[in-house]
Parts: sequence; structure tokens; C-alpha cells
Amino acid sequence: MQKLAKREEQIMQAFWTLERAFIKEIIPELPDPKPHYNSVATMIKILEEKGFLGHDTVGNIYQYYPLISKADYQKHAMKDIVSQYFDNSYPSMLAFFAKEENLSEQDLNQIMDIIKNKKQ
Repeated sequence: MQKLAKREEQIMQAFWTLERAFIKEIIPELPDPKPHYNSVATMIKILEEKGFLGHDTVGNIYQYYPLISKADYQKHAMKDIVSQYFDNSYPSMLAFFAKEENLSEQDLNQIMDIIKNKKQ
């Protein structure tokens, strides 16, 4: 799976929220400054070529939908981050966030509960 550029990821976030949409429905979901319709259309075409989006024809226009779930993309993106920045070590990544992001004791307890439940 390819990594998405920032604007591509923003477009995919809109599709993951809306599930199915026409180009004109995606633009309001994007952060300011809003890109031009033609720019979004070009990026959607690229996302189709990359295998992230599919489309159905409704009349004479396309309605697009995600082919890759948000969870699958998150899993892929996290593996890349752990590989690139933490030497494939999830404990190193967690230690970084615990130290650098000032996680509260409640946050750390929630993480521990998630880990404990995963083991069961």
C-alpha cells in the first residue's frame, strides 16, 4: 500500500466519513483553503489509480467510494512510522509518547488495559 500525500489523505478522510460521495460533496469536507474542483478531481483520479477509491456511474457522473478502510490504512501508516522512527520497536514508540506527549496517568492506564485485554 502506498503512502498518501497530505491532501490525498484529507480526501480519503472525507470519503471514510461520507462513505460514498460525488466530487462536489467532498470539497466542503476539506480544510481551508478549499482546493479547486479540478484539483480535487485530479487527486481523486490519482487515488483511483493507486487503488484507494472506486466509482459507480450515476447518470453521467461518478460517485466515488473507498476501497481501503480507514483501519487498514491506519495499520499500514503506523507500521511505517514505527519502522522509520522507532527501529521497529513498539515499546520505543510508546515510551516516546509517554515521555514527549505528557500522557496522563489515566492515559497510561487505558493503554495498559488495552494491552491486558489483547492478551486475554
